[in-house]
Amino acid sequence: MFVGAIFFPLLGACISGFFGRWIGDKAAQWSTVICMALAAVCGSLSFAQVALSGHPVTVEIVTWMNVGGLDFAWALRYDTLAVVMVAMVTFISTLIHLYSVGYMSHDETPSRFFAYLSLFTFMMLMLVTADNLAQLFFGWEGVGLASYLLIGYWYDRESANRAAMKAFIVNRVGDVSFMLGVALTFYVFGSIEFDTIFAAVPQHLEDRFGGIPALELIGVLLFIGACGKSAQLGLHTWLPDAMEGPTPVSALIHAATMVTAGVFLVCRMSPIFEYAPTALAIVTVVGASTALFAATIGCVQNDIKRVIAYSTCSQLGYMFFAAGVGAYQVAMFHLFTHAFFKALLFLGAGSVIHAMSDEQDIRKMGGIWSKIPITYAVMWIGNLALAGIPFFAGYYSKDAILEAAFASHSGVGMYAFLCGMIAAFLTAFYSWRLLILTFHGAPRADHHTMEHVHESPAVMLIPLLLLAVGAVLTGYVFAPLFIGEHEHGFWHGSIVNAAHNHILHAMHEVPAWVPLGPTVMGVGGIALAYVFYMLAPDLPGRLATAFRGIYLFLLNKWYFDELYDAIFVRPARRLAAVFWKTGDAQIIDGMPNGAASLAVGVARGAVRIQTGRVANYAFAMIIGLVVFVSLFLIGR
Repeated sequence: MFVGAIFFPLLGACISGFFGRWIGDKAAQWSTVICMALAAVCGSLSFAQVALSGHPVTVEIVTWMNVGGLDFAWALRYDTLAVVMVAMVTFISTLIHLYSVGYMSHDETPSRFFAYLSLFTFMMLMLVTADNLAQLFFGWEGVGLASYLLIGYWYDRESANRAAMKAFIVNRVGDVSFMLGVALTFYVFGSIEFDTIFAAVPQHLEDRFGGIPALELIGVLLFIGACGKSAQLGLHTWLPDAMEGPTPVSALIHAATMVTAGVFLVCRMSPIFEYAPTALAIVTVVGASTALFAATIGCVQNDIKRVIAYSTCSQLGYMFFAAGVGAYQVAMFHLFTHAFFKALLFLGAGSVIHAMSDEQDIRKMGGIWSKIPITYAVMWIGNLALAGIPFFAGYYSKDAILEAAFASHSGVGMYAFLCGMIAAFLTAFYSWRLLILTFHGAPRADHHTMEHVHESPAVMLIPLLLLAVGAVLTGYVFAPLFIGEHEHGFWHGSIVNAAHNHILHAMHEVPAWVPLGPTVMGVGGIALAYVFYMLAPDLPGRLATAFRGIYLFLLNKWYFDELYDAIFVRPARRLAAVFWKTGDAQIIDGMPNGAASLAVGVARGAVRIQTGRVANYAFAMIIGLVVFVSLFLIGR
């Protein structure tokens, strides 16, 4: 059961990747779906045994390394934190695999796509069940590789290739910091195994590295690594461009894998972060800033997938600042509920794109709600959950995050609370902007496109309906487990709150207006979007013209890409041109090319001497003899 949850996706990837051409595309697709379904069953059973029954398990597979003081095994760590992730990842991924059977039905190489998709899931599962930092890093790099393959799946598109490279390179920036954090952890604790590290934390509270508290430095380094994977402010630029991949890839990256890895890492390392208050303050500020920053950009984007992508970036910010104020359980709760409604929104967007003949610009949609009623209904559910409207999943987890931030009674906590409240308003606004522009109003697509608008096939609608159920019920059902009275019993020590951390108790004692605030902001955002895009549809255009500078600033994503292009890309290209034209072409290539040219010149000179006339040869011999005799006589 425990092994099957992890290795069934790998089996599916191998079948589809290595044998797809022999067994056929259909067999390859359904083999991965079946393997993922088996993994989901194993994941659910693991959740029941470990989280609900309170029996954590570690399954050792093989000794991985035993060199000097570095000794660790390849083992599957099944505690509550891990099984929550395993159950969620396998379930969401199974639905995305099933949806992809319909969505990718006209693709030329579906077996390759499904192999990559299953490999992505396997790598994420390896990450969340890691028993040590080396194994976690293996999964960490694995999801980076798989995301590169999937974002650039349509490799004949230049934009997809660029997006894949951008995601890979930006993540490597964060990964350098992650590796330094792992190295420093080994230097301080003499081990990279979680049990050894966590047990020894109290003994290293006073350790310093270069004058900086060692635990603080470890926390900051690991968090920078998390920023890369989870697209936090500064290392977020790859996430919107990742929309170049097929829509199921976007759903898998944004809902269940990859971007949630950073939040998971912070929660997994909670025993260290609890004693690194400066690192937690940085986590809080960066998370809160990201939540607000991404929400402002989402309000003006016109690509249906990019609007949802910036929503993901914003919601990840919520998760991070929840962890930053010490409410790791709340961060995991939002991660869990978010997976359902975000997968629903992305797959719903895919259904819209499928219906609109691959059109993604919401300005070219409208008037299609009656033609695709099921997709329309599930998009409503997803947006209600995202906006935090009672009593959908996001309502429970987002409210809990803002309550925790307020209850922290710290400067960074209040900053996070204010950013979160504003972001809640903006989230509801851009969600209903997307909904209204996509489905309502007069049709803005051409006549040919509108004639072919149709509902998606059952194989795509079934996952949407199941995710819609999750977007409605997961908050209500799991809130008592994740953040209720028995949260310590549910987590069974997989998440640690130090003795000084009373946030989980304090968040239940905030003033009554605090839990009411997000709902008010959400309703306000919806109302404003309704006024802008239903009652006075010319108003957004007039405001964009009146405040053109602000509009362009947001439309161009705060000019981060342009800034990085000026600071990093262009200088790197200029330096590369110098190395290429001077170092490579003139120096490195110049030496062998020069030697070759010299040899050619000598050979050509020798050719001129070889005339074929005996008189010339005789004359040369006489001259040579005269020179030889002269040298001999001079030498005496």
